Amino acid sequence: TLFRSVSAAVAGFDVGTAAEAVADAMAGVALGDDQEWALGGQARELSSALTGMGFALLLAVFLVYVVMAMTFEHVIHPLVILFSVPLAVVGVALGLGLSGLPVSVVAVLGMVVLAGVVVNNAIVLVDAVNQLRAEGMGAVLAIHRAVGLRLRPILITATTTVLGLLPVALGSGSGAEVQRPLAVAVIGGLTLSTLLTLVVVPAAYLLVTPREAR
Repeated sequence: TLFRSVSAAVAGFDVGTAAEAVADAMAGVALGDDQEWALGGQARELSSALTGMGFALLLAVFLVYVVMAMTFEHVIHPLVILFSVPLAVVGVALGLGLSGLPVSVVAVLGMVVLAGVVVNNAIVLVDAVNQLRAEGMGAVLAIHRAVGLRLRPILITATTTVLGLLPVALGSGSGAEVQRPLAVAVIGGLTLSTLLTLVVVPAAYLLVTPREAR
C-alpha cells in the first residue's frame, strides 16, 4: 500500500475552516476504487478532541440530573430544569455566529461549564414553586409567585457573570484567540437561557403537573 501525505501551513484561518475547505475541494476529485483520502495532523486531533468534549458534555448533564433527582427526590422535575441546557446551546451558537468565532474545543469546554451553571436559575425557580405548593398553593399561582420572587436574584446572578466575562470576550492581543471562544460561549448561552428560563421552565413545569393540582 502506498501512502502519500500533503502538508500545508494555514495563515488567517482556523483549523476547522481549513479542514472544511479541503473536504469541499476533495469532494470534486475523482478517486480510483483503490484510493482514499483522509485528513490528518491538527484536523484529526481537533475532531478527536471535539468528540471527547461532546462526551464530557453528556456526562456533565447526566451527573447534574442525578444530583438533582436525589436532591428533589423526584424524577420529572430535574428533567424540567434540564430544559435550560438546550436553550444555553442555542445561545452559544448565536454568540459564536454573531462574533464570527468557530466551534472549537475551547467553545465546547464553555458548553460543559454552562451545563452546570445555567441550571442554577432553573433550580432556584423550581424549588421556590415546590415550596409554595407545599404550603397549599395551586401550581399556576405558585409559578407566578415564584417567578416574581426569584426574578431579581436570577437576573443579578446572570448579569454579574456576564459582566465578569465581558473583558475576556472583548479582549485582543496574545492569547485572545484561545480565551475569547470560552467567554463568548458562556455569555451567549447564559444570557439566552436566563431570559427563556423564566418562560420555558414554568411552562414545562405546568405541563408535567396533573390538571387537578393546577
